Amino acid sequence: MKIAVIGTGYVGLVTGTCFAETGNEVICVDIDEKKVRQMQESKVPIYEPGLEVMFKRNIQQGRLSFTTSYEVAMKEAEIVFLALPTPPGEDGSADLSYILSAARTLAPFIHKYVVIVDKSTVPVGTSEKVYDTIAQTVDESLFDVVSNPEFLREGVAVDDFMKPDRVVVGTRSDKAAAMMKKLYAPFVRQGNPIIFMDERSAEMTKYAANSYLATRISFMNEIANLCERLGANVDYVRRGMGSDTRIGKRFLFPGVGYGGSCFPKDVQALALMAEQADYDFKLVKTVMEVNHRQKTILGEKMKRYFMRDLKGKKVAIWGLAFKPETDDIREAPALDLIRELLEEGAVIHAFDPEAMDNVRALFGDKLQFGSTPYDVLKEADALAILTEWQVFRTPDFDKMIELMHHPAIFDGRNLYDIAEMKGRSFYYDSIGRK
Repeated sequence: MKIAVIGTGYVGLVTGTCFAETGNEVICVDIDEKKVRQMQESKVPIYEPGLEVMFKRNIQQGRLSFTTSYEVAMKEAEIVFLALPTPPGEDGSADLSYILSAARTLAPFIHKYVVIVDKSTVPVGTSEKVYDTIAQTVDESLFDVVSNPEFLREGVAVDDFMKPDRVVVGTRSDKAAAMMKKLYAPFVRQGNPIIFMDERSAEMTKYAANSYLATRISFMNEIANLCERLGANVDYVRRGMGSDTRIGKRFLFPGVGYGGSCFPKDVQALALMAEQADYDFKLVKTVMEVNHRQKTILGEKMKRYFMRDLKGKKVAIWGLAFKPETDDIREAPALDLIRELLEEGAVIHAFDPEAMDNVRALFGDKLQFGSTPYDVLKEADALAILTEWQVFRTPDFDKMIELMHHPAIFDGRNLYDIAEMKGRSFYYDSIGRK
């Protein structure tokens, strides 16, 4: 099939590349000329494991191309994916200006039947707004608008797309449904379902799924905090809960709060949609409050340890991305800790395998960066671990002791075994484990 993808951010680029991998002809559109030239030269603008090899292969084999022209992209397209940002406004509502602007721009180039697909995470009712925008200038027989939310996890997005748990398609058009079923057939050969529903239900499904997962994380963070006060070990509690088949073991790991491009804005948007519907969604509001508080927990632990005086203390940070295997720092807990430590007068040296350039662009020379995890430990008074990269899981503890001025570790991801750390010469503080 011939596919156009409008927007080459994280979702758009993974979507376009994976559809090309199954033999479709895909053309991706972006208004950023520099970025388009970069991609035309086979340079991937984001870090995502497994994407680069697939990206280059499909460019070389002529199935994946890039342009700044809507006219070129729409010329032969049968299905057009809108994969554009929907950033939260000051009130938490999703900004639909990019989506609706793209709809207005592509409309004049619709001359034969085409399916327009909302791939971005959008509020309930957006598909109708996109439809109405296009229908102002295009005969309604020439297009349908479908909601097809993405459920990609950064760090494993390629696997998630190629082997989805499910594909959700919101449409009341039999013609559009048949085309979407044909498009996704290669991805569900093992029997995972393509679930068809109306557009509003599909839009709601994305918010409901992400908000529920955020709720699980926040619930376990609350349990972890209570475990510390009562002398219980959250590791054992988590395993005991996760073995219950009614609950399952995923998203039960406590830490310093959730971040990234999806959970924070989706939970916030769901709360706003509830408010606009005159419904007091207390659970979702509490999830946001818990997560905000959890992001400050490591800073509070450090302040207590250093008797509320962090001025001049050198703090090493391992991990800046909101999760491993990505360079995404959107709503990353590390950013909250960095801001807090800087306000307290601490000196920060940080390392992350992928996200340092993004943090440098945000903070400039307010903090220093190392080329290895051990670089940032030299004469450090404390180490804070914010992202569970594999490279941090089995460090040389003896080397760490030699390098650090004061061997204190504040582990926001519970990477190390409590019993093992008791036998080492560190002050070690983690989440939910005394």
